[in-house]
Amino acid sequence: MAEREVNIEAKPLKKQLKMPHPFVILTFVIAFMSLLTHFIPAGSYERVVNKMGVEVLDSNTFQLVASTPVTIMQFFTSIPRGFVEAGWIIALCFFVGAGFEVITKIGLIPAMVEGLVAKFKDKGIMIIPVFVFIFAIIDAFIGTPELIVVYVPIILPIMLRLGFDSITGVAVVLCGSAAGFSAGLTNPFTIAIGQKLSGLPLYSGWEFRTVIFFITYVIAVLYVMHYARKIQKNPMKSSMYYQDLKKRKGIIEEAKNSDVSQTLNVRQKIAGFYSIGVFACMIFGMVALKWDLPEMCAAFIAIGVGAALITKMDIDTMCDTLMIGAQNMMVGALVIGISRGISVVMTDGQIVDTVVHALSSGLTHLPQGFTIIGVLIAVTLLNFLIPSGSGKAVILFPILAPLADVIGVTRQTMVTTFQLGDGFTLYLWPTVGYFMAAIALSGVSWSKWVRFYGPLAVIFLVMAVIYLLVAQAINYGPF
Repeated sequence: MAEREVNIEAKPLKKQLKMPHPFVILTFVIAFMSLLTHFIPAGSYERVVNKMGVEVLDSNTFQLVASTPVTIMQFFTSIPRGFVEAGWIIALCFFVGAGFEVITKIGLIPAMVEGLVAKFKDKGIMIIPVFVFIFAIIDAFIGTPELIVVYVPIILPIMLRLGFDSITGVAVVLCGSAAGFSAGLTNPFTIAIGQKLSGLPLYSGWEFRTVIFFITYVIAVLYVMHYARKIQKNPMKSSMYYQDLKKRKGIIEEAKNSDVSQTLNVRQKIAGFYSIGVFACMIFGMVALKWDLPEMCAAFIAIGVGAALITKMDIDTMCDTLMIGAQNMMVGALVIGISRGISVVMTDGQIVDTVVHALSSGLTHLPQGFTIIGVLIAVTLLNFLIPSGSGKAVILFPILAPLADVIGVTRQTMVTTFQLGDGFTLYLWPTVGYFMAAIALSGVSWSKWVRFYGPLAVIFLVMAVIYLLVAQAINYGPF
């Protein structure tokens, strides 16, 4: 739609309730979990290496151990230790920011923004299903929700220029990622690990997951478009209205000052193709060569430095630009480090295995028809404590696979239950570092995001129950 002329000096008519800073919320959670270590008994499973060389829990070896409640000193050191444990994810944030600052400086990102704005100016709403599908299909296949910190800085200015708000900009990325990651067509970090630990053929059952993917994608698109149309009709209904006025003005002025043209010169075009090529190689490496965060960091260094050299950027200017880009990611990186402190205190207090044991014991006492729904709820709740999908899979599947046999559901259904429970709330819990970093980069507070995404998360989980009932009805297999 055409850009609206608005008074950027407008002030809110009434003072809104101010929510605590994300740092305050996360520190409170760390303090609460530290307190729980004084009340929840410490426990431990033995770890064994299975025939596939993966370290897993021996589900029959849980025992209570001597309590190790978190001390005051451990509480205060949990945040710096969390930074060390989350080092590679934090590094990724910095290198992503550095690389994208360079390609912004040389005009690639502004040119892309201006081109998309010109193309969708009178039909901006139609860009939403396109963007949601792109992010959904990426995470359905490669399962890298951490990359939302890459996408948000690109998509946000496009959506603001098209007249939407910051929440819409974040939503097309996060809702798309949620739909794709939760369906997990070939997600190597949850589907692959879950099927391996359950003895299932790798990526079997993809047909049913494809149906789940498209239904979930349509729900996500309709939800985001409904909200976007409401903002189109009355921009002041956005809780980000006044903040976005300033953001939009800055984006427009930046484009004018950089004299952006949709026509790039030869060196800019070469740098653009080079950057896309490096990114594609990174994706291939992650899927085929088992690359991880170090290789992802290296790829964004290569994008930034390579694009600068191709366009003959001065070396000192390149270094300054890389530094500025890293600085822009500081808030997101800090959020990730602080959030990791939660898992640090839980490990110190040895309560993770106790919580897992309690949940698994409770599930075996549920009526047979409700057990699979209980697993869905349990995994959803564990997401708050253990955001890592692969980490939860290694912990839970030595328990969930035999549990499936006991309660009379197929192991394939159990894998799908885990996948759905893991995916939808990764974009809700404040303990998920990269999610908190992504909304921090957009300027959207966690409370505002929850008001937007909460109803959709409920819809997603209700649909998950329906998917699982269908899976049980069709004896979803092969076994």
